[in-house]
Amino acid sequence: MLNIQKRRFLIHIFFLCLLFATTYVAQSKEADTSKAPRSINELQQELEKILKDTRTPGLSVAIMHRDGPEWIAGLGRADVSDNRPATADTLFRIGSVSKAFVSLSILKLVNEKKLSLTDSVHELVPEVWFENQWEAGDPVRVVDLLEHTTGWEDLHLHEYAKDNLKFDLREELYYGRRSRISRWPPGTRMAYSNSGSAVAAYIVQKLTGQRFEDFVAQNFFSPIGMKTATYFPPASATLTSLYHLDGKTPYPYWNILYRPAGAINASAKDMAAYLSFYLHRGTVNGMQVMPAASIDRMEVPTRTWAAQEGLKDGYGLGSYSSIQDGFVYHGHAGGVQGGLTEMAYLPNFSVGYFYSINTDNGDAAIKIGNAIRAYITRELQKPPLPTVASLPANASSYAGWYISDSPRAKTAYFAERLMSMTHVSVDDGRLLLTSLTGPDLAFVPVAGTQFRQLSDPVATAKLLTPNGEGEFIQLYGGMMTMKRIPTWIAITQIVLAAWIALALISVLIYAPFWLLGCIRKNFFQPTERVILGFPLLAVLSAVITVAIVLLVEGNANALSLLGNLTIWSGGIFLATVVFAIASITSGLVLWYTPKQATRRAVRWYSTSVIWAMLVSTAYLAYWGIIGLRTWT
Repeated sequence: MLNIQKRRFLIHIFFLCLLFATTYVAQSKEADTSKAPRSINELQQELEKILKDTRTPGLSVAIMHRDGPEWIAGLGRADVSDNRPATADTLFRIGSVSKAFVSLSILKLVNEKKLSLTDSVHELVPEVWFENQWEAGDPVRVVDLLEHTTGWEDLHLHEYAKDNLKFDLREELYYGRRSRISRWPPGTRMAYSNSGSAVAAYIVQKLTGQRFEDFVAQNFFSPIGMKTATYFPPASATLTSLYHLDGKTPYPYWNILYRPAGAINASAKDMAAYLSFYLHRGTVNGMQVMPAASIDRMEVPTRTWAAQEGLKDGYGLGSYSSIQDGFVYHGHAGGVQGGLTEMAYLPNFSVGYFYSINTDNGDAAIKIGNAIRAYITRELQKPPLPTVASLPANASSYAGWYISDSPRAKTAYFAERLMSMTHVSVDDGRLLLTSLTGPDLAFVPVAGTQFRQLSDPVATAKLLTPNGEGEFIQLYGGMMTMKRIPTWIAITQIVLAAWIALALISVLIYAPFWLLGCIRKNFFQPTERVILGFPLLAVLSAVITVAIVLLVEGNANALSLLGNLTIWSGGIFLATVVFAIASITSGLVLWYTPKQATRRAVRWYSTSVIWAMLVSTAYLAYWGIIGLRTWT
């Protein structure tokens, strides 16, 4: 995942579309260099301990320097059932690390003058459907596909669930059309979308007349020296199995719908050669596979508002920068069902690393990444911190409340916009961000309206007022966009959210007493039973919705269960509809029930709860959650 996802997507309800997104990265804590491994032997021992403690079966790992490899290995087991060891030749699923090959392919055609990064996608491939209401003035350009600035959503669940090896790229793009709708003008905000890479790969395929996977194998895998890398299922004897968190239950092989976005299988040896390619700035054994200028271009974003105003940190062309313990890395991470990968390098220090594990254990991935980074930087001098500048004159005008304005998944935005709510203030020469759910952050000015966190060696945030549209802050190199909202709207949303939450909880707490009271015929009047009954039905339907998501989340066939019409996906659809019907019915019953037919306390309580249900129903309906069909 991207370096911001740990903060952005900590929501359970309807978040499987994010859980199975094909990128993974987590913010690491400040490393304790005094405890860093001092040798490869010590590092191996630490990694083996992490594997054991986290029940992670196997690991593929490589550490490369510009002058050659330091360590290429496999640790643990590639397959638990037959106790097959992981080796440097074992193929692991590298997920979204695959995307850089799409960017490399596009850049190769750019260098050959066959297209430009600023070309209109619609003019190049009019047969590929997408919708952009700003197309006349702000068309989706090739560069937007690669920098994730199309405004498109990430894949819908039915796209993730489609497992068909026989589809060609044109059929894949036809199958998953509805996620390709621009939600804002392209080239303004960044939101990760796997389909952008697929459309870019189709452009390569159309212009070259060659299947994309074959083009990559011929022009990159072979000359780089990635001898066993493949987009397709290899022989089982060379491939690792992928496992659930228990380290024992295997996932089936997942034929990702959009192969260019995340389907590559590669060994530690393959990835060592790939790292060397970047450390040598596109040259392999004296042969220039790609110009150094192309590698430089991959590492720099250009399309977000922040990038257009000079911020260099962020997501470039299939490569993004991440700050870990004061060092600025470039590379990408990836995740598939049962596998997590990270490939990163320090171009200024000519060192890089790769690791991949065969379970989707985020804790294991974080610990492994921390250990490897601590080792490779143990003797390196951290880049100096930029001088703290004076606050820009207009900084105080950005104080106020902000919400996320660049959601990755539209379905989850109903929850994300509330949980991302952040208060921004200016104090003691700093920009302070106080989130309702995440950690508080402090930024200091670098130059103009660019800011950095206290320990960061580069600017990562930008204050913006694009085209007079209001105040925005783009964080993490533009990978998160926050939009200012009026204070009264923020406070109203917080109060309403708290009120609705308390109402839902009170119904669950009150229900046993109410049900016992109903058994005693004289305790509740008949009308009171009806008035109290419908809110209980609504809350139970909400509980059922959450329960379905949580139950399916740990299932080996989760994608299939929610991405297709099944009893589980159908259950979510019905439960959300029942919630709305029960809420509306309770409101109608309350409206038509004479006041004298209920006791005052019961009526006051019911009124408060029912209005909370009606408000939540309206809110969920507005964001498309009522009657949610995860299979479409």
